[in-house]
Amino acid sequence: MASTLSKTIFDYTLTDELSADKSITRQQAESLFDFFRQSDLFRWKDGNNDCEDRANAICILLDEWNIPNYKGWVFSGYFYKNTSGSLINFWNYHVAALLPVDENNTIKYYILDPATADNLVDINNWAASITDIPYSYNFIKHSSYYIFSGRKIGKDNWYKRNKRNFRWTMQGLSGINGMSCIGKAQLSFKKERVKATERAFIKLKHNKPPFVQ
Repeated sequence: MASTLSKTIFDYTLTDELSADKSITRQQAESLFDFFRQSDLFRWKDGNNDCEDRANAICILLDEWNIPNYKGWVFSGYFYKNTSGSLINFWNYHVAALLPVDENNTIKYYILDPATADNLVDINNWAASITDIPYSYNFIKHSSYYIFSGRKIGKDNWYKRNKRNFRWTMQGLSGINGMSCIGKAQLSFKKERVKATERAFIKLKHNKPPFVQ
């Protein structure tokens, strides 16, 4: 239930089961935020740059580095329930990598999204900050889910990562939406950009930051 000061509602019906024994420290989370914020690979200044691809790329890296992670999602009320409620920038939804952080033996869930915040922010405050008109609905999914399937959104109708949407992720990091007409045209003459992005991503994947144990 939303408080009177909130613009967002946490949706338990869409949230996956969360592990109670997998978390990182606040210091580790802040170091990760700073690391990704400073990475040119993610083009954070482009706020409309394929959020699902940035989130997916970060979660793939975190998995490779054995760092527990999820994805935090927020949907506008109009998009999710066909009621009132909109997000900033006319977004229907937004998604970002999420870190489970142990604070005084309690796990809190912080969003890693330099596109919309200058620091770590918990999922409810993150969702509220990008909600224009109440209400939005936020929830947590396992990071292996890439995108929802179709317009009717439920807990289980989500596409998992595969080779095809990995290509979309590399295209998205390159600033190309391969699903759009313009993006499809760009792919014909910007193949080298995508290849360079993938090489940089693979290099990062196999060279974890020094502060990661």
